[in-house]
Amino acid sequence: MARAGPRWPRDDAGIVPDVSHHNGGQELPMNMTQPVVRARWCDIDRIADLVTETLTTTGLGAWLVPNERRRPTILAAVARIWIEHALLFGDAFLLPNGTAATVWFHRYRPIPPPARYADRLTEACGAHLNHFLQFDQALAARRPTEAHNHLALLAAPGPAESGHAAAVLAGAQQRMDTLNLPTYAEIFTDADRKLLRRHAYTHRDVVPLDDHTTAHAMWRSSPLWKGRSSRNARSAARRPLVLPHDNPSTRWALH
Repeated sequence: MARAGPRWPRDDAGIVPDVSHHNGGQELPMNMTQPVVRARWCDIDRIADLVTETLTTTGLGAWLVPNERRRPTILAAVARIWIEHALLFGDAFLLPNGTAATVWFHRYRPIPPPARYADRLTEACGAHLNHFLQFDQALAARRPTEAHNHLALLAAPGPAESGHAAAVLAGAQQRMDTLNLPTYAEIFTDADRKLLRRHAYTHRDVVPLDDHTTAHAMWRSSPLWKGRSSRNARSAARRPLVLPHDNPSTRWALH
């Protein structure tokens, strides 16, 4: 896949923030949150590149698109659909140097599907469409019904020791906490589960996708949250996982 060049995010004054103080690539302490910048429409391609590079070598990426040659192109196309949608119905944040991103949905109420979603997903996925539909159905069946902010994508290519994933999550989580709602995430790697635990996420559910691929649902109560406790936050009723063959309008993972 031809990779787009970095589109460095700017602060509200239009100035590229100084990142020379970054901690030598090491993970930042919990009390030293690196600032993040809110993504704009011009950052979509950069975030899609980060998502693609992060997912392509994972078990989840291989399950969604077994064809190794086609995998980066398909993952990038589907990620782009949802990043665009998040900028309309949520938020996306990048590290100032563009090396990591998070993508969020504000699930205060039902979110409509992206424009022309069925056509765009079919065009993007081709023969791999059913895996994306199965992925969506499995996650949607367990997703909380309580109002929350949904961490849909955590994209930080490279080893965990770089500290990029920890830095972008810490900065974005600080922004989300100001909205006074709990946050929810579906996690697919041990490294990300450990990272979210360090940020006060707790285990909520296990979502099997197939015999070899499992999602771990995690929940974090906002420090400012005054509503019901996470113990009372309900997931949608568990439904049998049935792969839809004739319903291309079924929505993929992030909706």
